[in-house]
Amino acid sequence: MDIHHLYVDSGCSHFVECGAICSESHSYRFVNTPAITDVERAALQRKTLRILTSGQIIGAAALASAVTVGAYVVQEILGDTTPWGGIATATVTIGTAVMAQVLSRIMMRRGRRPGLQLGYLLATVGAVIAAFGAQLSVLPLFLVGLFLFGNGQASNLLARYAATDLAVPEQRGQAMSRIVFASTFGAVFGPLLISPAEAAGQDWFGWHKYTGPWAFSACVLLLAFVNTAVRLRPDPLVVAGGISEKGSVKLPSIKEALTVVVATPKGRLALASMVISQSVMVAVMTMTPVHMKLHGHETLSQFVISLHIAGMYAFSPFVGRYSDKRGTVRAVLLGSGILVASTILSALSGEAATVLFPALWLLGIGWNFGLIGGSAMLLESVPDDKRVTVQGSADLMMSFCGGLAGLSSGFIRRAVGYHMLSAVATVLAGALLVSAFYSFRRWQLQSETM
Repeated sequence: MDIHHLYVDSGCSHFVECGAICSESHSYRFVNTPAITDVERAALQRKTLRILTSGQIIGAAALASAVTVGAYVVQEILGDTTPWGGIATATVTIGTAVMAQVLSRIMMRRGRRPGLQLGYLLATVGAVIAAFGAQLSVLPLFLVGLFLFGNGQASNLLARYAATDLAVPEQRGQAMSRIVFASTFGAVFGPLLISPAEAAGQDWFGWHKYTGPWAFSACVLLLAFVNTAVRLRPDPLVVAGGISEKGSVKLPSIKEALTVVVATPKGRLALASMVISQSVMVAVMTMTPVHMKLHGHETLSQFVISLHIAGMYAFSPFVGRYSDKRGTVRAVLLGSGILVASTILSALSGEAATVLFPALWLLGIGWNFGLIGGSAMLLESVPDDKRVTVQGSADLMMSFCGGLAGLSSGFIRRAVGYHMLSAVATVLAGALLVSAFYSFRRWQLQSETM
């Protein structure tokens, strides 16, 4: 008979089911109880998706509005021609990389809610620190805030896995895509709120121009924390039986978790898809506002970024269905092809800002296919009992490489120009395209011979 876990307090007579928080501090152990029915599971999955969707919209609005002006703050402090313009995005993504692993380990022990709410809370603190750094023009303080701010992105990324905890295997891609799609509304409108936030900060409080967006992000991220802490009950991972009792199982190291991922061809392609898609997207996206500002198009950059983010998220339902019905390998193959087309357009854009609109839009769509296709493929390629830790390690690699790409993008642009940065991204996307094509042909031949 199927089972799931109850937390039973060893020091008193009551128990806490499915991750509900007890008001007292207790020591818990695991017992088994009959599993919920399929109808109850489906109802709980729908509720979980609604709650995660709300948090994703709120979190994406905060992340998109603040990160868009991160490079501008660095330029204000170090000068417009500094090669360090990409350090803002790099710091956020490195913070995301480090904390994705930390939060996933918390989730493995205690469930999704404690990990997600901690991520949003630390991101709120980070936004406040970044606001002070921008106001005082103190770069180290600003970067500390950005590192903590990366927790918000880590929570948003890990939320897509939380959407699959109670989903049936053939609908995991669609469940994941629904959460990614929810980011569209916040991520598209977030950058459009930059100018009002700047004006409100300057007119109402006398702040520096770029302080307002960070203060706005802190307020919005606090709402995401409250949404998760109050509403995500019961915890989907606890109900699914996916957590481990403290001390019962040794959590694998990052190296061990990645060894599990790369042990299979699908796992290797999944990790490559996530890492390359993120790196290409971050490198080109980070330098696009800087490139546009240097050519007198700063007022258009927020609209280009909004369209880019729409491409990242708006097509997620289609991408999820495509991945579930046509296969994850096809999704990665299509995504890498779109990334190649996008980066070629960026390389050829020159000073024509209009070309960057379709280029960045396609960059977002290609990233979406690479992320959802790669993430769903990752779930297919590893055992269920290793999924949570592997998810955090894969996100760590993805975000860490994205951070390096964001950091190096400023130096590459300064040394050889935006067009050559885009050309380097084309080579990376092309390598993924070739790998995905040969993998697709190999598995297609294997299926024909069976």
